[in-house]
Amino acid sequence: MIITNDLQRATLLEAGRRLASVLAALSVKVAPGVTTAELDDLAERLIRDGGDRPAFLGYTPEGALRPYPATLCVSVNDEIVHGIPNEDAKTLAEGDIVGLDLGLIHDGIIVDSAVTVAVGKTDERAQKLMRATREALTAGIAAATPGGRVGDIGAAIQEVIEKAGFSVVKPLGGHGVGDRVHEEPFVPNFGRRGTGEELVPGMVLALEPISSEGRAGVVLAPDGYTYRTKDGSRSAHYEHTILIDEHGSIVATGR
Repeated sequence: MIITNDLQRATLLEAGRRLASVLAALSVKVAPGVTTAELDDLAERLIRDGGDRPAFLGYTPEGALRPYPATLCVSVNDEIVHGIPNEDAKTLAEGDIVGLDLGLIHDGIIVDSAVTVAVGKTDERAQKLMRATREALTAGIAAATPGGRVGDIGAAIQEVIEKAGFSVVKPLGGHGVGDRVHEEPFVPNFGRRGTGEELVPGMVLALEPISSEGRAGVVLAPDGYTYRTKDGSRSAHYEHTILIDEHGSIVATGR
């Protein structure tokens, strides 16, 4: 999406504020004994209570054989992204790390955001993985400036994750958003500075570093949505919807 007027800009920022509020409530709910289905139910209720609509529920991405059946994506431990919370629901256990990925439609504009949360107390390695991935998102946002290139974002993200001793999950990445859940351009979490599509004012992007504590190979589960690490290692995922403006970037979904 390219924002072209003040009304669209205000709507995008309000959508982001609402999504950030829902994700914050979901993050607080994460605890041992809570089920993924409970988190999904809460996400849908909070979105609809706010007068908005879930962006993922019923959405069929390119290549998928069926619409996504839930409001929220919940990915536990070695699940990288798109874990289905309401089919064969899981009960969260102490020490798990859980990716919460959510999209919301407010007045016709879609925003997308994700966070990884520890269930109770987790080990130092998991904490380092989450911290590095979160810092990679910050670096990617800082690199998203008008006149820059998509490769600038990927290079910044890759540098932080690999410096921390983790792997970038290269088949998955960020994307344009706003009119649809997934739009061009694809924003890889790796790359070379000065390459790729030019970043222009008004562009709306979902940046989402995705990392693994082991190797970065992925496998798709039989449900057609859930990606797992091939070696069973844990994964972390953070995401913000941002707006490129004349001076840099604005985080619409800032928490």
